[in-house]
Amino acid sequence: METEYEKCMSGKPFIGSKDPQITEMILRTRRLLMQFNATDYADTKRKQELLREIFGSMGKGVHVDIDFHCEYGKHIFVGDKVIINMNCTFVDNSPITIGDRVLIAPNVQIYTAGHPILPQERLAADWLEKGTPFFRTYAKPVRIEDGVWIGGGAILLPGVTVGRNSVIGAGSVVNRSIPENCVAAGNPCRVARCFDPEETAGRRMDYGSV
Repeated sequence: METEYEKCMSGKPFIGSKDPQITEMILRTRRLLMQFNATDYADTKRKQELLREIFGSMGKGVHVDIDFHCEYGKHIFVGDKVIINMNCTFVDNSPITIGDRVLIAPNVQIYTAGHPILPQERLAADWLEKGTPFFRTYAKPVRIEDGVWIGGGAILLPGVTVGRNSVIGAGSVVNRSIPENCVAAGNPCRVARCFDPEETAGRRMDYGSV
């Protein structure tokens, strides 16, 4: 019989509060986040130690600003040379994979968890009798490939991939995957233009805000 955590990892509806592995993971991460967000800003060594305890893996040259919030922590995998700016929230019920040389601006939210659209699937009729939450949850992974820039306040929804070198405009809601080497923006997020990184190498680009 599958545990609720196994259901979570396979993308099936799950009940996190009924699985001791999930509740222990959340409790552990909350305690570590409290320490991280309260650590003196200049104490880089301690902050790095805490991040390595929180994340599933973390490369070199990673900076995470405060306040940072996440769910499980161990489902976040970060490459080399990554900036995660202030007030970011990663709901990592399913894996969040971040490549190398990625810029994530302030107030970015990444959600791997969602709920079914149809009310008869989203709402549990027998929740009170079973002592479970009144809703059902599922989770799908989010992937951010190498060289991506996520603009301030953007929201990434469950199951999306942002392709290599692409830029997501500020305030965008990414509800579908974005190809590599593109600029995309809006709600819902749509591709505005694409570029060839080989052709643009050495040329002055438009550095307008995104």
